[in-house]
Amino acid sequence: MPCFFNMVCLRIAASTLPLLAKALTASVEELLGEESIATKGKRGPVSKLQQQLEQISQLPKAKQRFVMEMLDTVIQQAS
Repeated sequence: MPCFFNMVCLRIAASTLPLLAKALTASVEELLGEESIATKGKRGPVSKLQQQLEQISQLPKAKQRFVMEMLDTVIQQAS
């Protein structure tokens, strides 16, 4: 198990990973630093919508709320 500077290395039994994941509301894959199959999605380039969602997630919370309100308005009008 590689250890890096300023990182704590901890060995735990593999059988405890599901319990730990449940307690942390994460997947076992996330705990291991791997992308889960469910989140990988389809192969190929990331869609423009997915790229924009990633950019929005990097904005300050106030701007994220503004974008969500705009999207809610557009979705309501389309329904």
